[in-house]
Amino acid sequence: MNLRRFFTVLAARNREFIRDRSALGWNILFPVLIVAGFAFAFSGEPLDQYKVGVYAEAPLQKLVTAKQEHAFFRTSYIQFIPITRLDQAIIKVERHQLDMLFDLDSGHYWINSDSPKGYMLERVLHGAVMVDADGRRGAPVAVETDGYQRQTVSGREIRYVDWVIPGILAMNMMFSSLFGVGYVIVRYRKNGVLRRLQATPLSAFEFLSAQVVSRLWLIMAISIMVYVGADLFIDFTMFGSYWNLLLVFSLGAVSLISMGLLVAARIRSEELAGGILNLVSWPMMFLSGVWFSLEGANPLMQNLALIFPLTHIIDAARSIMIDGASLVEISTQLLVLSVMSAVFLLLGAVLFRWK
Repeated sequence: MNLRRFFTVLAARNREFIRDRSALGWNILFPVLIVAGFAFAFSGEPLDQYKVGVYAEAPLQKLVTAKQEHAFFRTSYIQFIPITRLDQAIIKVERHQLDMLFDLDSGHYWINSDSPKGYMLERVLHGAVMVDADGRRGAPVAVETDGYQRQTVSGREIRYVDWVIPGILAMNMMFSSLFGVGYVIVRYRKNGVLRRLQATPLSAFEFLSAQVVSRLWLIMAISIMVYVGADLFIDFTMFGSYWNLLLVFSLGAVSLISMGLLVAARIRSEELAGGILNLVSWPMMFLSGVWFSLEGANPLMQNLALIFPLTHIIDAARSIMIDGASLVEISTQLLVLSVMSAVFLLLGAVLFRWK
């Protein structure tokens, strides 16, 4: 490799990206807006987990009386909703819009037999006589029940924004890697830029290496700026090492950039390239655990997600941030990302064509 030619192409690609103010601004602004939106949406007091309708001729007054007479109506994390139309409320129970419904005048209640929340509420109802009479949550007493002794722990709550931030950063890296490398190279090929570069002493390895390094440092710089800037306002949970997190994102970025090079190795049409890149990126975004956990999902879906590098990036980053995992504990994800990077780079270099 000729370092002079390598650094010339690297500098040219860096200037091209930095001068594109709209692309640069979007890469910074997009993840910040998503993080801020989730932080605002899920801030404040914890949401009630269950919805229980309360019907009576005077539901508000009857609910006050019910709270005095039965511990169930003092249970925390249940939202009790006054109901004025019993027939409409029963339909809401049928459609899982209400988890339980009480008719305080007749003493009847309704649950949906297919609702997991209704099942849990009925169990709480039958066991509510064991709740403290004053209705306090988490009373600091140890109660002996059927051989089990109550113990308590305390700690900082893991908010949804803490859980989702690794996925958002990784998703932004994915789009920047795939479209910032793959789409650009296809545009070069279509516009004849690659054909002119072929006439120079520049080798394919030098050109591709410059593309990888240029996109890598730009992605990492933007990701660090977004994380640090958002952390100042949101204060993310971080139990692990920042250096380990940096290693995971760096290796993940190389893997995603290499995938972008592989997609763009031979394609000449920007439309075809855009379609293939979307075909690759959108399944990754939905199956890699960006927005929701795959725990409890169909085993086939969980195994399918393992073929995507984004899955291993997010799993490793969350393990570091939330569980404080060490490099040994995420060694499997690091090994998979390393192998994927090597395979994608090798195939991309072998299949690459200037024309």
